[in-house]
Amino acid sequence: MDSVNVTGAYIYFRIPIFGGINVTQTMLSLLVVTVLLCVAGYYLGRNLQKRPGKLQVLTEKGVTILYNLVCSTMGKHNARWVPYIGTIFLSSICGSLIGMTGFLRSSTADLSVPLTWGIMTSVIIWAQSIKHSGVKGWLKGFAEPIAVMLPMNIISEIAQPCAMAFRHFGNVAGGGVINSILYTALGLLSTALIGVLSKTVVVPLVLLALAAVLFMQGIKKNKMLYKILGGAMCVLSLVGILEYTGVMTDIPIFQYGIPAVLSLYFDLFSGFVQAFVFSLLSMVYIASACPPPVTEETNVKK
Repeated sequence: MDSVNVTGAYIYFRIPIFGGINVTQTMLSLLVVTVLLCVAGYYLGRNLQKRPGKLQVLTEKGVTILYNLVCSTMGKHNARWVPYIGTIFLSSICGSLIGMTGFLRSSTADLSVPLTWGIMTSVIIWAQSIKHSGVKGWLKGFAEPIAVMLPMNIISEIAQPCAMAFRHFGNVAGGGVINSILYTALGLLSTALIGVLSKTVVVPLVLLALAAVLFMQGIKKNKMLYKILGGAMCVLSLVGILEYTGVMTDIPIFQYGIPAVLSLYFDLFSGFVQAFVFSLLSMVYIASACPPPVTEETNVKK
């Protein structure tokens, strides 16, 4: 039985400083994503016109949606965080989808990437809390509502970026693990089916006859389902004949196409959903440390 081997990012070389710094696939993927986003930002932001073209309209629409999302979640006074949230969102999506190239690894499948984003968000939260409450007020907040909550509040602050990182990393990396398991299972299923098809030439010939009947019915009744089933049976018949005659052996028929479709689903679904969830959590946590400014109207209401 084939084994499932799930490994980490490939190490290209090691820089001999600070005990050795590994240059990995993840670093290359992050570099490519960064360059692509910088080039896209420069290209989309140059030569803006009063009468915008289609590309400028789409760009402005996307920026408007992002601003509305941040302002509705964090409040209009926190609109300054739009570039940060947008950078995390786009970096997450592109970092996840870059794995679909086949030769680059999804950067978000490496725990260090979302963990870095989570730590960055926590540092911003702490800095904003100190800015609004002072160092003494920030430290005092760890003992609220009662002093006995101090250890729990400290653990909560440490767990917050870890939870964000593991949620993002787990869903993206989990898709890769599931694909590996399914790929192995489909290989075993292919071997079992080929054993039946190649045992005797009668089975492939019967399938070929059924395929012809289904094709004729599909053309006669204009049924696409019949045509698809006929095509599938024709392929199975051809595989059986090739295996029986020894022209080709051990053809992994179920490993063609199906894993690619599943990988596409996991990459797209996990990429967009996890990018949105991570960005949303970042907005909620940062907003909690950036309350609306106190105005005279607010003081009157109090």
